Amino acid sequence: MSAKIIDGKKVAKLSRNEIRQDVEEWTGDENRAPFLQVVLVGNNPASDVYVGAKTRVCKEVGIKTDTKRLPDTVSAKELKKTIRIFNNDESVDGILVQLPLPTHLSSDDVIESIDYHKDVDGFHPMNIGRLTIDQPSFVSCTPAGIFELLKHYSIPTKGKHAVVVGASNIVGRPVSIMLSKEESIGKATTTVCHKYTKDLTQHTISADILVVAAGQPNLIKAEMVKEGAVIIDVGINRVADEKKDKGYSLVGDCHFESVKDKASWITPVPGGVGPMTVAMLMKNTLLAAKKSIYPEN
Repeated sequence: MSAKIIDGKKVAKLSRNEIRQDVEEWTGDENRAPFLQVVLVGNNPASDVYVGAKTRVCKEVGIKTDTKRLPDTVSAKELKKTIRIFNNDESVDGILVQLPLPTHLSSDDVIESIDYHKDVDGFHPMNIGRLTIDQPSFVSCTPAGIFELLKHYSIPTKGKHAVVVGASNIVGRPVSIMLSKEESIGKATTTVCHKYTKDLTQHTISADILVVAAGQPNLIKAEMVKEGAVIIDVGINRVADEKKDKGYSLVGDCHFESVKDKASWITPVPGGVGPMTVAMLMKNTLLAAKKSIYPEN
């Protein structure tokens, strides 16, 4: 058996088309176009690439955007002052502070300074907290993208055993909460594993749905996977590869070639979860413009 591919590129394109149509309908009703304000600190090449990709997709779907660039020496006080300006600007619907930040800045502190009504990344403690207690909130873009993939491919989750490897606030914890919720995509019995988990294989081998977001290349091997499992590989890691002109390959947290022969469904890396993350950012920005999540604001 060889796994069916969960094609994130295809589903992301469908999502972007839907968002573009929704934006056209929104602006056609004499509303202004949604506006996403990006804050980029320093000159991290990877961050430049990510921001460039987000900017291109904004243009594709009709969302206005601007990037405020700050030096890597910026103080926490100055950065939060900039964010407060955008918090108070009624023309700004969503605010995205590109991570990672320079080491002298606390990501948690900076994220908490964003108005949670404009937190289209879904990282603010208020949004995470509301998600936990089943109240409307902006959902972190990667978990939201995972759920769009499960929905598109009609992959059942009710009553399944879902194992999440990785407990970050950005992916692991939110997706484990969502999998266990009483919703159409949910109702799963969920186990969360992390770097302190003893005998990881004992947990992963029992998973009907395995979500891996550990940031460790090829961590999950075939012998760690149950026959017929659904595998969502969130990892994207650079590994040296002399066969490639650029000197590296992108691989996931799962050893794709061995695992695909045991899984029923699997996301490739790249081209799986990654494209969905940007699409969900666009969706959140549109929801922010419409005041759909927090209509009282």
